[in-house]
Amino acid sequence: MPNIIIYTTKICPYCVMAKRLLDRKGVSYTEINVDAQPGLREEMMGKSNRRTVPQIFIDDRHIGGFDDLYALDQQHQLDPLLTD
Repeated sequence: MPNIIIYTTKICPYCVMAKRLLDRKGVSYTEINVDAQPGLREEMMGKSNRRTVPQIFIDDRHIGGFDDLYALDQQHQLDPLLTD
């Protein structure tokens, strides 16, 4: 099972949609709420070069946000990443 990390905030509809998609796939992930602690957004920005949430990582691969995750799923490229 790959290591999946998703950076989120408390009020973010795209974060909810990304988590739902991953839940439907039956995979576990680590959620990091960037609102919870100072410095977490900066950590996320350092890894992704993006400020918006969600930011999703599968193993060491930066997937991007919900739109990127959804596009991978629609192109049938997400499932192979989730079955390593």
